[in-house]
Amino acid sequence: MIRQKSSRVPLLMVMAVALVVALLAGCATLPPQGGTPTPTMETMTVTPTPTAGQGSCTGDSDCVPAQCCHPTSCINRASKGVCNVLCTANCQGPIDCGAGHCGCVGGACTVVAGPAPPDLTNQNSPLAATFAEGVSRTPLGRSTAAIGLSQVTGGLSAPMMLVESPDGSHRLFVVDQIGVVWILNAAGTLVQTPFLDIRSRMVSLNAGYDERGLLSLAFHPEFATNGRFYVYYTAPLRQGAPAGWDSTNRLSEFRVSNDPNQADMFSERILLQVDKPFSNHNGGQIRFGPDGYLYLPLGDGGRADDTGIGHTPVIGNGQDMTQILGKILRIDVDTRAPGKEYGIPADNPFVNDQAILPEIYASGFRNPAYASFDAGDDHRYLVAQAGQRLFETVYIVLPGGNYGWNIREGTHCFDPSNNAAPKPGCAITGAGGEPLIGPIFEGGHDLGLTIVGGHLYRGSALPALQGKYVFGYWSDGKVTAGNGVILLATPPSGWNIGLYPDTVVDLTASDNLMWTGTEIPIPGMTNQRVNAFIRGFGEDRSREIYVLTSERTGPDPNFATGKVWKLVPASTVSSGGGGGYS
Repeated sequence: MIRQKSSRVPLLMVMAVALVVALLAGCATLPPQGGTPTPTMETMTVTPTPTAGQGSCTGDSDCVPAQCCHPTSCINRASKGVCNVLCTANCQGPIDCGAGHCGCVGGACTVVAGPAPPDLTNQNSPLAATFAEGVSRTPLGRSTAAIGLSQVTGGLSAPMMLVESPDGSHRLFVVDQIGVVWILNAAGTLVQTPFLDIRSRMVSLNAGYDERGLLSLAFHPEFATNGRFYVYYTAPLRQGAPAGWDSTNRLSEFRVSNDPNQADMFSERILLQVDKPFSNHNGGQIRFGPDGYLYLPLGDGGRADDTGIGHTPVIGNGQDMTQILGKILRIDVDTRAPGKEYGIPADNPFVNDQAILPEIYASGFRNPAYASFDAGDDHRYLVAQAGQRLFETVYIVLPGGNYGWNIREGTHCFDPSNNAAPKPGCAITGAGGEPLIGPIFEGGHDLGLTIVGGHLYRGSALPALQGKYVFGYWSDGKVTAGNGVILLATPPSGWNIGLYPDTVVDLTASDNLMWTGTEIPIPGMTNQRVNAFIRGFGEDRSREIYVLTSERTGPDPNFATGKVWKLVPASTVSSGGGGGYS
C-alpha cells in the first residue's frame, strides 16, 4: 500500500496524481494469470478499525468492504471514512477477486461467497420518486402533446375496464364494477340490455368506496368460434373459507348465448376461488397473453403493509412462495390439471419446484390492480401497482421475477412497522438470492392517490404518444370531487422494449432503466386535469386508448356519473367544453 504525501505537495503534482487515478482507477476483478501484475492505482477509503455496531445491518445494501485495499471483511457503509490512499491492482482476497461480496447475514455485515448480485431495484435512478419532509415527490414534466378527450358514452356507474371483442364486430365491452358488462356497438351506441349481469352472485358492495366487485373481463383468443369469455369478480365468502375473512374472489368462464349481445347466464364454470382476509387489494385485471394463456394478478390479501390476519408473519404474502396472494398467476384455460379446473403451462417458471405453487408466474406484489400486454411485436407485460402510502409504480414483468413487496415499496426500502417513511436500508435480493426487480416508473403522492394503469400506445391518431405508456392517477388528495391526471411514461432515448430480455437471468440494470414521466394537460378541463375519478383505461383493436371515469368515489348504483372517453387530437375537440366535457 502506497500512502499519499502530505497535502503540502505542489498543486501540479496533486493534479497529476488525480489524473492518473481518474484514468486508471479500478482494482482487478480476477486473480493474476502469472507474472508480476501491472500496478494501477485507485482512491480508497481509510476506515478506522470497526467498533461494536459498525458492522450491523438490515440489508445487503448497508454493507461495503471495510479495508481500504484488498479487503477481507465488511462494514456498514455509514462507518466509512474519506478516500485518501492508493492501492495496487493485484487481487489478494475473495472480495476484490470477485469470489465473494459483502452481504447482510443475521444482522451483521459479512463476506458472502459468490459475486455480488446485480442491483435491479433502480434505487439510485435520478428518475425515481423522492421522499423529503414527509412527502413523496415525482420528478415529472409536462407534456407538449396536444391531446383531447372526446366523450363516447355516459350513464354508467363505476366503469373499470374496456376491451373490444376479437370477433370482428367492433363492439366495445365495458366492465362496470357494480356487476354489469355493457356493450358499445359499432355505431358507438350503448346497448340498453347488459351483456352480463352477475349482481346477484356478488358480495354486497359499499357504495361510498369499495375495491371489490366485477373487476375485469377477458375474451378467449378463439372467442369468434367458441364463444368463451372470462370474468374476475368478488363473491360472498364461500363455505369452508377461514372464519372471519372478508370474501372470495372468483375467476369464472362464461359462454355467449345464441344472441351475440347476451351471455348465457347458466354457463358459468368457476375455475379458481381465492379467499381474501380483507376487502382491499384484489388485483384482478385478467388478460390473455400472446401465448394463449390467461394471466391473473392477485393482491397480497389486503389491509396494509402485508401484515395481519391472513398474511405470512415477517415476510408477508408477497414473498411467501407457498401462498397464492401477492402473485401473478399464469394458467391454461383449455386444459385441466389433476384437482384443478385449469391447466398449468409446462413452461411456468416454478413448475418443477415442489415447494412453490405451479401457477405462480411472478411474485412480490402488493396490489397489481392494472395490467396490459403491449400490442407491439414483442408483447411485453406491464403491470401498474397501487402503493402503500408513498409510492406508485409500473413494472415490466418477467417469468420468475420478484418485484420486491414488502421488502420494498417501489425503489425504496419498506418498513412494515412505519409506512410513513422509507426504511434506511434493505436487501436487493429475495430470500432465495434472486434479484428484486424495480419499477420502470415510480410516482409520489404529490400527483394524487393511487395509480391507474393503462397501455403502451400503438395507435395512429396520436403520433406523439407512439411507444409511450399512457396511464394516470385516480384523483388528487381531495376525494370530495374527482381530479384525476393522465400521464405518459417515455422510454430512455435509444432504448428498445423489443430488446428487453425474456428471462430474469439475462436482465441487467441497463435493461431495466427507468422511464421519464410527464403530465398530459387536457384543454377545456379545469386545471387541465380530468375533472373526475379515473377508474381505468381501455384499448380497441385499432390500438386507440379510452379513459373511464366517474364522479363518485365508489360503485354507487344510484348514480350514473360514469363515462367513457377517447383520447383524440386536441384539434378535434371544440373549444369551451367540446367533446362532452362537463
